[in-house]
Amino acid sequence: MPKLNFKIPHSQSREDARHRLERFTDGLKSKFQGQVSDLEESWNGDHLNFGFKTFGIRIAGDITINDSDLDVCCDLPLTAMMFKGKIQSEVQQQLGRLMV
Repeated sequence: MPKLNFKIPHSQSREDARHRLERFTDGLKSKFQGQVSDLEESWNGDHLNFGFKTFGIRIAGDITINDSDLDVCCDLPLTAMMFKGKIQSEVQQQLGRLMV
């Protein structure tokens, strides 16, 4: 399965970054409720595992909170490859705003 890997810089403490990510996933549920379903998340320390379905496509991945960045890794099904650039751009934009 193809992967999507990128980093989002931040200047937050790990604890603040985690709180922001927790609020972000809650916001996703309400903001994109017509486009995102089956949103799952689980935390293990500073590591968030997530999954969701959008337009019938299942996307899963993880975000690791490091001292100065978020390390984002997503598995994309082959059916989503033509949207890889848009998916990466949207996730980077949303997480980038979150960490400012």
